[in-house]
Amino acid sequence: MLDLAFVRANLPLVEEKLRARGQDPAALLGDFHLVDTLRRERITEVEQLKSRRNKLSEQVGKLKKAGQDAAALMEETRALKQNIDALESSAAQAEEQLRTILQRIPNLPHQSVPLGKSEQDNAEIKRWGQLPEFDFQPRPHWEIGESLGILDLERAAKISGARFAVYWGDGAKLERALIQFMLDLHTREHGYTEVLPPFMVNSKSLFGTGQLPKFAEDLFRCVDEQGYREGDYRDNDHWLIPTAEVPVTNLYRDEVIDETQLPLSLTAYTPCFRSEAGSYGKDVRGIIRQHQFQKVELVKFTRPQESYDELEKLTANAEAVLEGLGLPYRRVLLCTADMGFSSAKTYDLEVWLPGQGVYREISSCSNFEDFQARRANIRYRPQGKAKTEFVHTLNGSGLAVGRTWLAILENYQQRDGSVRVPNALVPYMGGQTVIAPR
Repeated sequence: MLDLAFVRANLPLVEEKLRARGQDPAALLGDFHLVDTLRRERITEVEQLKSRRNKLSEQVGKLKKAGQDAAALMEETRALKQNIDALESSAAQAEEQLRTILQRIPNLPHQSVPLGKSEQDNAEIKRWGQLPEFDFQPRPHWEIGESLGILDLERAAKISGARFAVYWGDGAKLERALIQFMLDLHTREHGYTEVLPPFMVNSKSLFGTGQLPKFAEDLFRCVDEQGYREGDYRDNDHWLIPTAEVPVTNLYRDEVIDETQLPLSLTAYTPCFRSEAGSYGKDVRGIIRQHQFQKVELVKFTRPQESYDELEKLTANAEAVLEGLGLPYRRVLLCTADMGFSSAKTYDLEVWLPGQGVYREISSCSNFEDFQARRANIRYRPQGKAKTEFVHTLNGSGLAVGRTWLAILENYQQRDGSVRVPNALVPYMGGQTVIAPR
């Protein structure tokens, strides 16, 4: 969430940044200026009336002490109190209107983010790895997985519906090996602390990281007696997490982090659940877009002045997984129109899939600056200062496990139908070097 004082003082800039994101400032900001003006006028009036009331109270006291009639002044004091109550109520309503407006405004893009109207305007920053060459026609992962007997989409559809998968034998083993490899890399070499959070969260947590209210339809909500109402962010309802970013970031909701802990780097493995609303017809083959998938997440809490350096480190940490597995990829800087709601700057990592002849996103690494911290009230106290400040939060996939799994199948496939196990995973596969047909 943006700072009210910043929006008030920089309204033209905010409108310009929203247009850069492809948003309509008038639709998002609405009557912001009028409501804010009304609120400030009401507050000023309240202060003036309270000053008048205080003076009258002093006069009433003096009259009573002198044994004189104070009825008229007391009546005026009662009238002032009624006016003050009405004005304070009006100011509170205006405050709530402003908060509702701010909750719906996306984060503003950092100055280094390229202007653009669609994903076609994203900027490629780097490429890594040699694209594999085959002396046969490479196949997509769904064909490889089926022929190896390790990926079963039909039975998954039978027990759960579309966009679910069952992994058999070495397929399940490979998924587990990837999770362990990623966690070991991030904790042992990159200095992250592992955390295992709940896989269900309340609506307050989803509001804190920016999923609610805008993206409610993209989430799976557990049915309860009261149901979900926009603006009612409770701590006793439950939603399945769309990413570990939500529970891990909210670990410090309404807390003040000791500055000596910053930057604080956490990693977590969780299953993730997404309804994929609006994506039907896209990626219907294979396991690119699933309702349930596994992911290893990276989350950072930093001082504001360090957050962009930490974004580069976090992105490099995610890239290290791909490089350790020998998977070719590219880093793309998202343009203003393609960024997520809460992000100020985002890098996408896209892995090469030879069976489909395309690069596909496998990680998004974002700096949210203080946008999430304001919503979740996450602060720190700078050394030598009495007043607390909001931290900056960052996160990125390190990596999406299912997409890494399918990238291995497509990049390491062999002419005989088998798949070589990347060297880095051989110890996690119990020494197994090849996945062969069952």
